[in-house]
Amino acid sequence: MATPQSLTTIIVDDEPLARKGLVVRLQAYDDINIVAQCANGSEALNVLASQNVDLMFLDIQMPGLNGFEVLQQALELGLKLPLVVFVTAFDDFALQAFEVHAIDYLLKPADEVRLQQTIDKVRLHYQNQKNMEQRRKLVRLVSDITGNDYQKILTELDNDQPILLDRYSDILAIKDGGEVSRVPVKDIQWIDAAGDYMCVHTDSETHILRQTMKQLEETLDPRLFVRTHRSIIVNQHYVEKYCSQLNGEYYLVLHNGKELKVSRSYKDKVKQLLST
Repeated sequence: MATPQSLTTIIVDDEPLARKGLVVRLQAYDDINIVAQCANGSEALNVLASQNVDLMFLDIQMPGLNGFEVLQQALELGLKLPLVVFVTAFDDFALQAFEVHAIDYLLKPADEVRLQQTIDKVRLHYQNQKNMEQRRKLVRLVSDITGNDYQKILTELDNDQPILLDRYSDILAIKDGGEVSRVPVKDIQWIDAAGDYMCVHTDSETHILRQTMKQLEETLDPRLFVRTHRSIIVNQHYVEKYCSQLNGEYYLVLHNGKELKVSRSYKDKVKQLLST
């Protein structure tokens, strides 16, 4: 049984002796887990369609589909391509092999020293690939939490630039079960508390966010959002007027006619902010 660090591997070659010889040599590597031997390109495509393959030793010259055509059809079928090591009896295929991003190529019959070099390349590339996948997952998490642009963060990392996360994001990421809704902050009209939850209102829908009012207020730009009540935050761009009543209470009227209460403790701050 394969260990978690092992590479699920298939060998594709129309020559039975060539397949057997490579299998014998690869048995010296504990992290190479051979799950299939394919006699032609069609068998290889079937395996790629049914299994998650990490590494493929692929003969170039085969009847039917040659090695390059196997990769072409795999791409056309939308199959996930593994790391590829081409195997050939002719070194004039080497350049073309690298043009399709093969990790390496082996000349038949592969000797132990050359095979060791190939396996070292495979291990290094696979580890770098896993590191890249992990980095992308972490960047996606940062993007979802902060609302900062995912591609911008990746570009800054790739260019060894400092990661400049905006203090106040243009996006409010709201998690609902296994999904994350990315709500443009400029579309938020007002937010009010409902027990332990925040109701984030836009023109078209209301999102439910499990967060305290204080935590939410700290993530929103104070130049745009104003706290009008212990349980209400308003986007001032949607405020049509600030009103007072005869009983001394205050309220805001939004462009859509929604009235929102302004408590006495916030009225001076609200009035000052809205008048600037």
